[in-house]
This record gives sequence, structure tokens and C-alpha cells, in this order.
Amino acid sequence: MGRHALASRRRVSPAVGATVLASTAVFFAVGGSAAELSSGQAAKSVIEGDVASGLQVVTPVRSKFSSAPSEEDSGMSVVSLQAASRSHYRVVPVAVVPRFLPVGVAPERGLQVRTILTARAVSAAFPEIHQIGGVRPDALRWHPDGLALDVMIPNPSSAEGIALGNAIVAYALKNADRFGLQDAIWRGTYYTPSGPQSGGYGHYDHVHLTTTGGGYPTGGEVYLR
Repeated sequence: MGRHALASRRRVSPAVGATVLASTAVFFAVGGSAAELSSGQAAKSVIEGDVASGLQVVTPVRSKFSSAPSEEDSGMSVVSLQAASRSHYRVVPVAVVPRFLPVGVAPERGLQVRTILTARAVSAAFPEIHQIGGVRPDALRWHPDGLALDVMIPNPSSAEGIALGNAIVAYALKNADRFGLQDAIWRGTYYTPSGPQSGGYGHYDHVHLTTTGGGYPTGGEVYLR
């Protein structure tokens, strides 16, 4: 048997190559789920209402995938497979990336889960804030029980400081359901989701935020925007 005969038997036809690639695409699109790629128990999401509202949903990318993904493509993990035609690629979405809230400036030891969510959200929304107090001794139970935060305002008596404190109170009230917000205190006014009450409440250098707590973390929580 000659060398040409052996070489011809070892060739793989274009049709066979396309079939192998198509089978691989089916594996990624159907068989390979995001759950199979992770290990351990699924983390708990700390968010009020529909969990999907805390996810960043990315639209599938175009059929042609360049070496420099566009801004809308960059948030999605993709697998690109070359089809029989050299000019086309299939892009198979692997997972949707949730928008996690990182640890903020508040010490979280002793805080309850909704208080942690509030602290992280305020840190992410207001990078001007460099100090948030949490658990500390107090005659009332809010701080010792991990239910309250003191959001310290830079230059609190200045026009900029007052505007920043007002913005934080408005942000907390807007997200009252999600944060489990019980009240906010700022510049002599006591705010609740049902309305403000003016009086001698103090708090001229920081915004005080109280939550309903939600229990102490167990280590498997995931905090979403």
C-alpha cells in the first residue's frame, strides 16, 4: 500500500469537521449549564422583591464576533465556535453576570443583612463618603444590635455637605422597601417612609439610618445592586 493511499485514508472531510463543531456547539448551548460550572451550595441573594431585578441582563452579541468586543459584549462570558464558513462565528452565552455590591467603607462585623445591604449600596452610590459607623455601644438597641448606620458627611455644615446629606436621605427613602428602612435622621428631622417629622433630633454631622435588620449573616449571602 503506497504513501498516497495512507494519506488519503487519514484525511477528514469538511463535512465531518463541520459535524464535530456543530456537536460541540450543542454541548455548550444545551449540556453545559452555569450550575455545572460552580461548586458548593448556591449563595443566598440579599435583596427585597424579585431577585432578577438585581441582575445585569446582557443581550446576546452579534453573529460576527471581533477580537475587540464592544462595550455591550464585555459583560458576558462567551464561547466562539468557527462554523464551516470561515467568515462566520457562533457566539454561545455561558452565563449572565450579576451586579454584586462590594464591601463598602462600613465595618460589617455585627451588622444584620439589610443593614449591610444599605451600607454597601450607600458606599457604591456616594463615593464621597469615606466613613460609615455601624455597631457601637449605645443606650438604645439600634447600633448594638446591628440595625443602624452613621453615614458621616464631609464638611457637614457647608452647602455641599448639606446637599450630600439630603441626597443620601432621599436615596435611602427611595429604596426603603429594598433596604428594609425604618427611619433616617438628618439635621433635626426624623424621616420615615410615611413622611418626615421635624423636631430636636440632632444629627448635624451624619445621616443616621435604621433598618429592620433581617437577621445576622451566615456567610452565604450575596448583595446585589
